[in-house]
Amino acid sequence: MAGKLTAAQGTGILLVTANVGSLFEDPENLQKTWLREFYQTVQSHKPHFVAVHCQEVGGKNYEASMSHVDSFVKELLSSDAMKEYSRARVYLDENYKSQEHFTALGSFYFIHESLKNIHQFDFKAKKFKKVVGKETCSETLESTPSLEKEKFPQDYFPECKWSRKGFIRTRWALADCAFDLVNIHLFHDASNLVAWEKSPSVYSGTRQKALGYVLDRITDQRHEKLPYFVFGDFNFRLDSKQVIESLCSTATMQTVRAADTNEVDKLIFRESDNDRKVVLQLEKKLFNYVNQDVFRENNGTSLLEFDKELSVFKDRLHELEISFPPSYPYSEDSSQGKEYMNTRCPAWCDRILMSPFARDLVLKPENEEKSIVYDNIGPNVCMGDHKPVFLSFRITAGAGKSCQRGENIFREAPL
Repeated sequence: MAGKLTAAQGTGILLVTANVGSLFEDPENLQKTWLREFYQTVQSHKPHFVAVHCQEVGGKNYEASMSHVDSFVKELLSSDAMKEYSRARVYLDENYKSQEHFTALGSFYFIHESLKNIHQFDFKAKKFKKVVGKETCSETLESTPSLEKEKFPQDYFPECKWSRKGFIRTRWALADCAFDLVNIHLFHDASNLVAWEKSPSVYSGTRQKALGYVLDRITDQRHEKLPYFVFGDFNFRLDSKQVIESLCSTATMQTVRAADTNEVDKLIFRESDNDRKVVLQLEKKLFNYVNQDVFRENNGTSLLEFDKELSVFKDRLHELEISFPPSYPYSEDSSQGKEYMNTRCPAWCDRILMSPFARDLVLKPENEEKSIVYDNIGPNVCMGDHKPVFLSFRITAGAGKSCQRGENIFREAPL
């Protein structure tokens, strides 16, 4: 599959982020499709190192879905499609009884048999250790030395008592460079009506605070600074007020209030003429726009001007050009592969971001542009309410020179 490594060819890397909550609501239909599309992506790009960051593992009711999670992991580790990946590390946060710690994150790492030299960092011992065999860790990840895991403090999102948002960080060394991989899940928009009230929305501010916290943590003084890739469900949304003003620019707005509380219950946008046709209905969990095609035409990229949440971090985080449609919220009907649910404004929630030094690794001059692909998985089939997003690239010989202060780390544990 991945072929032998050569200096010219470099080391193939495949990074995938997938919010998999839907898979455990309908494992019979969705899981098989999801796995088939994932395997096809692996076979198409033939990577030597695969990192899959999952969010909402187990779905809404982890306790009831435990057996489905186990079979999902077992299938990934033993499947024929992944048989050439002789080493693996799986980190599952299964501590669902601990509200204080549970994040429902799952990080999967697969290493091809032809990749001879790969090491993983031990955060307790503060040195790299060679990766051998296949291991699954699913007990209390807080005490697992090969990763750092944190759940965001409750006061970051007081409105949501059961929030499971947080991050897991691992650190790897392969070829001649080392980097951090961070699995992240940020806060969602609890109400479309609240999101519409101002620009930028209050939820955007909450996500900004949480992401800033993660970036500060992974670049603090406890460990050497290295290039980092942060990929997961950022829950980034289009600027709701601005996108609605654009979509409904010629419409008039009707406000419907709840009889008992007088709070806004619904907003109805109607065309000024044309029999006052309804263009958009907006409720707490309803975003019913008359023409979904606007989110699919040219992969919805005309709406990227309203995708602004990353701009705050423009000096710390980079992203390749987006050329795929909004990754959420797709229909969970297994017969609908391209339809969006009428619950939220479609948005690019699932992303793969990188530090400036990590971008140098990806865009190294020796890298031919055609070998870099940033896209979604399963564009035409139902993958659940989120389409997974992947980045495929190659790290070429000498790329390690881009690693910030990496030499110090390698002196700690020669590779």
